[in-house]
Amino acid sequence: MNFSVTKNRQPLDPSLYNWNEENRIFSTNENGLVLDFSGLDNITFKTGSRCNFKTGSFCNFDTESHCNFITVYRCNFTTGSNCNFTTGSDCNFTTGSDCNFTTRSNCTFKTEENCVIIRKDIFEVIKLKEKENHIKLNGCKIKGYERL
Repeated sequence: MNFSVTKNRQPLDPSLYNWNEENRIFSTNENGLVLDFSGLDNITFKTGSRCNFKTGSFCNFDTESHCNFITVYRCNFTTGSNCNFTTGSDCNFTTGSDCNFTTRSNCTFKTEENCVIIRKDIFEVIKLKEKENHIKLNGCKIKGYERL
């Protein structure tokens, strides 16, 4: 399996992370990583904070805060605060506050406060109101959302 994990622009010592190839789980307590799993699907990530991810589809993330994600589609995120997401469609997000989302359609969000969603499929910007912290976007090319 071809992937890279760096910290401070240097390859991370493999003793500082666990890669379970059979179950496709990457786990570490390290912070400040750059993880490049481009083109690799069905990976579960468990990391510390301030990490940057580049992945394929069908991935799951369990991280601390201040992370950046670039994924394809059908990914699930459970994160702390101050995270940025750029994804395809069919993603589920459960996050803390101060998050930015750039997504396509069929995404569900459960967040804290100060979050903004940018929909690429119809170029719509949604700033969630104080009480709207659990929403589902309307279908592809249909503006708006419903509160859950």
